[in-house]
Amino acid sequence: MSPPGLRRMRADARRNYESLLATAHAMFSEHGTDASLEEIARRAGLGIGTLYRHFPTREALLEALLHDRMEGLAAEAGALLADPSPRAALWRWLTAFTERAFIYRGLPASVMATLRDETSELAASCHRLNTAGAALIRRAQDAGEIRADVAPADVMAMAGAIAWVGEQTPDDPERRSRLLTLLADGLTTGA
Repeated sequence: MSPPGLRRMRADARRNYESLLATAHAMFSEHGTDASLEEIARRAGLGIGTLYRHFPTREALLEALLHDRMEGLAAEAGALLADPSPRAALWRWLTAFTERAFIYRGLPASVMATLRDETSELAASCHRLNTAGAALIRRAQDAGEIRADVAPADVMAMAGAIAWVGEQTPDDPERRSRLLTLLADGLTTGA
């Protein structure tokens, strides 16, 4: 992610910022979102104070790592609003969401913990992503292609749960796809 002030940072501060992000990505990939922030700073060759100057909270670090991914998913949802098949567009996007939204073990719990914090940038990114998904859901509902009696927030919660289950069962890579198919069947008009 490129924060607004990254270009204005001194070269050494920019290197530190980028080193912290790369190290955090590696640590979160290996150990999940509960990885030690002290260890991230140490592996990046920096002090914990430097980490906290750039990222005052674990959520701020996660936001920096996830911002581009989440904005990309939101942009994909916007582009899919022009797809001639609202239902097919929704399932393409929900598949991408469940595959890419939760890349670190423990991320769903970390995200859920921040959603009620109106000052959290991570929560704001999640809300933008949910709004983008809700637009696809409402479009499919308006077209009569999925049930009209389902709240978009519930569909997004189910998609998040499917992503979490996929994370918990790495020995069954097809499970996520099977669960999405069950969701699709349950939402289909007349199901």
